[in-house]
Amino acid sequence: MLVEDDPDLAELVALQLKDVQCECTWVPNGRDALEKAQTESFDMLILDIMLPEVDGLEICRTVRVSNRQIPILMLTAKSSELDRVLGLEMGADDYMTKPFSTLELTARVKALLRRANISESDEPRQTALRFKALEIDVENRRLFLDGTEIELTPKEFDLLHHFMDNPGRVFSRMQLLDRVWGYSYEGYHHTVNSHINRLRSKIENKPHEPEYILTRWGVGYEFAKAE
Repeated sequence: MLVEDDPDLAELVALQLKDVQCECTWVPNGRDALEKAQTESFDMLILDIMLPEVDGLEICRTVRVSNRQIPILMLTAKSSELDRVLGLEMGADDYMTKPFSTLELTARVKALLRRANISESDEPRQTALRFKALEIDVENRRLFLDGTEIELTPKEFDLLHHFMDNPGRVFSRMQLLDRVWGYSYEGYHHTVNSHINRLRSKIENKPHEPEYILTRWGVGYEFAKAE
């Protein structure tokens, strides 16, 4: 479902998605989109932030309460980091700032759908991963910290799973974009940074002095390994 109040842009996006065999339902206002999201089944949501009646952030937040798995891509005309982080905090998997390349949009859509299909269909290599106070239930995609469940967005879970599955290995931002998001585009390192910051705020006792997700300055990030 594409939720966008600009009919010209919506038509262009729908045509591009059709070229990659994606059937697109266009909804021009937020209230109708929220109703459809709660009563109909979609493989993915593409949400503009600025919408009539109900904005994209509210749609994203509401959908995430009942559906943690559906991929959500946010579109925004705003370029500030705050707007991007708000979208990710509400549960979006990715975002794009207008104006954007329609070819890049389709690449992002295919990557998100591919990751969602892999999560649903692949047999997990391990049913659980544990390190100190952290434990993830791989099959059911749940995280526990000291026995208490912590809510993660699908992309946050994918990122943490990737880290915990490769302790002690350093990954650059480009490598994380490629392996977790499924694409590698220069200039989108902030996508990785935002997700890591959000993850740290949820799992680290002191996010500015992390014990799980470590920064290797000038190289990238790694998950701590057992001593």
